[in-house]
Amino acid sequence: MEELTTKGKNAKEAANYLMKVSSDRKNDVLLHSAELLMRHKEEIIIANKKDLRSARKNGIKDTLLDRLILDEGRILGMAEGLREIASLNDPVGEVLSMNRRPNGLMIGKQRVPIGVIGIIFESRPNVTVDAFGLCLKTGNASILRGGKEAIHSNLAINRILQLSLTNCKFPVKAVQVIEDTTRESSLALMKLNGYLDLLIPRGGAGLIKTVVENSSVPVIETGVGNCHIYVDNYADIEKANNITINAKTQRPGVCNAAETLLIHSEIAEEFIPEICRKLSDKNVEIRGDDTVTKYYPGAKQATEEDWSTEYLNLILAVKVVDSLDEALNHIHAYGTKHSEAIITENYSHAQRFLNEIDAAAVYVNASTRFTDGYEFGFGAEIGISTQKLHARGPMGLKELTTTKYIIYGDGQIRV
Repeated sequence: MEELTTKGKNAKEAANYLMKVSSDRKNDVLLHSAELLMRHKEEIIIANKKDLRSARKNGIKDTLLDRLILDEGRILGMAEGLREIASLNDPVGEVLSMNRRPNGLMIGKQRVPIGVIGIIFESRPNVTVDAFGLCLKTGNASILRGGKEAIHSNLAINRILQLSLTNCKFPVKAVQVIEDTTRESSLALMKLNGYLDLLIPRGGAGLIKTVVENSSVPVIETGVGNCHIYVDNYADIEKANNITINAKTQRPGVCNAAETLLIHSEIAEEFIPEICRKLSDKNVEIRGDDTVTKYYPGAKQATEEDWSTEYLNLILAVKVVDSLDEALNHIHAYGTKHSEAIITENYSHAQRFLNEIDAAAVYVNASTRFTDGYEFGFGAEIGISTQKLHARGPMGLKELTTTKYIIYGDGQIRV
C-alpha cells in the first residue's frame, strides 16, 4: 500500500534523527505533549464520543467499550504517564559492559534504539500515547495501526502529539497513525520489510495469531491472558476474597484480569459459597465443576472450553483441586504464560509456585491486575510480552532498545 510505504520512509528518516537526540530534548517533547493533551482534552473527548456511538451501534459489549472510553480522568492519566516517562532514566547509550582483551582491545556492549516500531492494536486509544512516549524516549519512530472502533480518537491524539513535535522542532513523522483501518493496511504493515524493525500486536488472540502467522518482520507476541488465581489450603480467606474480587471485577475486559479460580478441596465447602456470593454481587457469572455447583447451586456447569477461555467479561471459571500439584498441572495445561497468582501463607507452597509456574508474572498474595507497565514503575508499557525473546512481561523503556558492541583499539590487526 502506498500509504504504508510513505509512512515507512518517513519513519526511517525520523528514526535516524531520534537516535542522535539528547535525553533532555526528548523529555521536553514528552512534557510538552502532556501539557497539550490536557489543553486539548475537549477535542479528544468529542472525537472519542464519535467512536463510542459507532461502537454501541455495532453492538460492542460493555467490557470492551470500557477500553475505548476516554474521559478527563483517563486523559489526565495519559498525560501523567508521559510525565512519568520523562522522569525515568534514558536507557539509550548505557554501556552494559566493557572488557579488555589480551590484545588490548576494549570490547563493550551499549544500548541503542531499535529503529522503527510498528504497533497494531484494538480499541484502546491510550495505546497511541503510551507507544509515542516510550518510543520517543528510546529514540524510536513509531507507526501505529489502531482498530476502526477507535479511529477518531487515535487521529485526534495523533494530531496533538504531532503538534508537540512541531513545536519542539522534532520531525513530525516520529509518530504516525495509519488512517486506513481495513484488513489490507494491517497485512501491509506486517510486510513492511526494509522500513519496520519490530512489530508488536496488542489485542485478542485472533489479532495476535494473524500477526504471528503473516508477518515477515520480527514480532513480539503480547497480551492473551487466561490468568489464574489458586487459593491454597493454607490461604488467608480474607486475602483470597479481596484478591479474587479485584482480579476479576476491577477491569474485567483487560488481559491481566483473572479468568479461572482454582480452590483447594480442603477449603472448598467453606470458601466456595462465600466467594461465589461476593462475585455474584458484582454481577459475575460463575461456571464451575461438579463440586462448585454442589456448594453453590447458582453456578453454571463448566465445560472443557471454559478452562481455556479468556472471557474479557464478567464470567469466571471455578474449579476445585486436591493439591498444589494439581493446580500447577492445570495452569501448565491451560495458562497462556501471562500472569498467575497463589494465595497462601505457606512459604514452601509459595516458593514452589514461583519456581514452577512458567509465566511472565507470578504473584504470591497479590492481584494479577498489577501486571502493568505503570504499576511496575515504567511510566507506561508498549504491551505485555508472553514470549521469551527478547522481552517478557510489561515492556518498558529497556525492552524497546537493542544492543551493539563498541570496540576501542589502538592499531590492532588480526593475525
